[in-house]
Amino acid sequence: MQAMDSATSQIKNISERIRAAARDKTLLRICGSGSKDFYGLGLQGEPLSTQELNGIVSYEPSELVVTVRAGTPLAELEALLAAQGQCLAFEPPHFGPNSTVGGMVAAGLSGPSRANVGAVRDFVLGLEMINGQGEVLRYGGQVMKNVAGYDVSRLMAASWGTLGVITEVSLKVLPVAPAEATLRFQSCSRQQALEWLNHWGGQPLPLSASNWLQDGDGGTLYLRLRGARAAVHSASLRLGGERLDNDADRDVIAADWRASRDLSLPWFKNRAADHCLWRLSVPSTTPPLALPAGAVGPFIDWHGAQRWVQAPRSAAEQLQKLAQSVGGSATLFRAESPDQISGISDFDVHAQTSAAGRTSAQIHARLKQAFDPAGILNAGRISANW
Repeated sequence: MQAMDSATSQIKNISERIRAAARDKTLLRICGSGSKDFYGLGLQGEPLSTQELNGIVSYEPSELVVTVRAGTPLAELEALLAAQGQCLAFEPPHFGPNSTVGGMVAAGLSGPSRANVGAVRDFVLGLEMINGQGEVLRYGGQVMKNVAGYDVSRLMAASWGTLGVITEVSLKVLPVAPAEATLRFQSCSRQQALEWLNHWGGQPLPLSASNWLQDGDGGTLYLRLRGARAAVHSASLRLGGERLDNDADRDVIAADWRASRDLSLPWFKNRAADHCLWRLSVPSTTPPLALPAGAVGPFIDWHGAQRWVQAPRSAAEQLQKLAQSVGGSATLFRAESPDQISGISDFDVHAQTSAAGRTSAQIHARLKQAFDPAGILNAGRISANW
């Protein structure tokens, strides 16, 4: 009861502060741990912390549902689920030791298993939020069949705090797979890796994640299998490659997949000072792309649907056109200095010129007006215009 009263008081305080800010046209910057501050156009306004909104509201392992406050550390939630043999199947990246659940939903970023299990928004059952007028709103519920306001709950995923402050969220969780194995295919070209991944993707195989990176031998493909023991064993024999699941490899491989999730593998860390990290989201069937001169990569995951490239800020237009030519988009994911993002009006460069991007921007602008008419929440985070 005391914890509930504390949360109620904190929500009231946040609500009052937002109302006052709306009256005074004071910009507010919603922040949890700050682990994703590098992403987007910039940080404007007075900090509005959600870290005091901490704790598990309810957890029903048998129902595969957990309800948690926004400021709860993501690591704390994952530890709770692991103790019951369950997990967040979409493997949200942490980008820091104190990442919060609210930040996870607001960012909408998913890890290596995204291509197989879905995105963050697919696991959001309901949430509570405070809009830009200080109103406390609740959408969705705790079961998949509860569809009242369900789309709004999902809409908050990847909204980056521009529509409201998430205070509580209900998530669908899944059991940890009984078996897992990682296969390594060395001397594997990019073309061969993409062909294999597209071929395997159309078969009933327990594919969970994949990575391909270039090396001295042309490239190495890593494939992770998860599922029933018999299915994993059968797929391992069928696909071949080198199976990395003995005692000596297991901990190292698990750490490598976590590093892939958090973009902390050596490939991501070893980046030239003038190079930004770009994310190309393309159809998984897209063949190898001819990258701009001087670009490094790609690092391929999501079975070919996500391709990371290191390139200077000046390569923005080339990467944009390259991604658009195959029906995809290019996003400036990480820059080391503000100078590298100056002049960008939308951090997803796809949104600047494509018809789909313009339509998406227009829809978001209307939503911004409805949820935050004063434009005080996370202003300029994903667009200079709102």
